[in-house]
Amino acid sequence: MFLGSRHFPLSLRMHRRGGRVSQRVGPFPDLREASLAVNVSLMITCLGDAMYPTVGSETVRVLTALGCAVDFPARQTCCGQAAFNSGYRDDARRSAKALMEAFADSEYVVSVSGSCTAMIRRHYPLLFAGSPLEKQARSLAERTFEFSEFLVNVLGVHDLPVVYERRATFHHSCHTRRLLGIVDAPESLLGMFEGLDYVPLPRPEDCCGFGGTFAVKMAPISAAIVDEKVDHVLETGADLLIGLDMSCLMNIGGRLRRRGSGVATKHLAQVLGEGWRE
Repeated sequence: MFLGSRHFPLSLRMHRRGGRVSQRVGPFPDLREASLAVNVSLMITCLGDAMYPTVGSETVRVLTALGCAVDFPARQTCCGQAAFNSGYRDDARRSAKALMEAFADSEYVVSVSGSCTAMIRRHYPLLFAGSPLEKQARSLAERTFEFSEFLVNVLGVHDLPVVYERRATFHHSCHTRRLLGIVDAPESLLGMFEGLDYVPLPRPEDCCGFGGTFAVKMAPISAAIVDEKVDHVLETGADLLIGLDMSCLMNIGGRLRRRGSGVATKHLAQVLGEGWRE
């Protein structure tokens, strides 16, 4: 059974071995039996698991093709970001504690969301400061990476066998850009694509207006912000918007459709997986 079915969340359909999963997917070589230096645990995130499982499966495809042994800790749950952003710190700690336990034995944790990565890296050490769990929180923070950051800064990727003939632009999500400082890594990877006509997005530092609970609590302001972002996307003439957070892409993509635009939205991992040459 392949990962990333459109019918079931990724975590519900993976073959489990002692609470962790390691599985071959797609056309990429199975390197799990080789002597590998890099062991990676996939952090699928709530939104990825429930609504965009193909992002997770393509992430596994790419990491495996690059020589990583990838597993999936089945005990993982929400990182607690929604509760944290809404002021419910005790609830956030409960979620964070469960996630820290799930990834306690992971060498590297790779997330398909910059905002969830930022939650772990920036806020976990603060949530547990002065408590017996502070050391565990800091340990996970040091081992957790956003997908593009991991490829460039940890694996040292400088060339990719990817062909993708589209005119595309890129959305820098707020948490990834501002909290993690990740700007160059994704654009560096896009520069390795053969056939990609990449057009930088105007005002890349601007928010898309989602902000999790912000879009619900401040809907009119959120709509105004995403309309401005859509204007910039359309200005590029691109037929594809690439990003690192499906929450942002969901928000922008929904507004694009409501305005009658055919511009597609895809996570960077999806584009890499789709364009990878065997």
